[in-house]
Amino acid sequence: MASFKERWNITSNTQMVVILVVFAITGSSSALLSKPILAVFGIIKGDVSNWIYYPLYILLIFPVYQVLLISFGFLFGQFKFFWAFEKKMLKSLGFGFFFKKENLE
Repeated sequence: MASFKERWNITSNTQMVVILVVFAITGSSSALLSKPILAVFGIIKGDVSNWIYYPLYILLIFPVYQVLLISFGFLFGQFKFFWAFEKKMLKSLGFGFFFKKENLE
């Protein structure tokens, strides 16, 4: 736990617990919300091939997770942490062009 606190610049054990809870809720919620979103588009498990359903399901989880992570982070009072985490993750995935380059001065 100490290495996470040091790496993520977390100041208290309470903040660490809140952050871990947000990650847990976000992961579960994104998986649950992706199924009805696919159903809205007529892609229902059993109606389409598993070779179509599961790749689309996994691809949809990613953007849903990103939105929920920021949302739950805001609701739990950790928006600043999760916004920085989100920017770092998206930059590492090659989506850094979405964010302005910060001045080095």
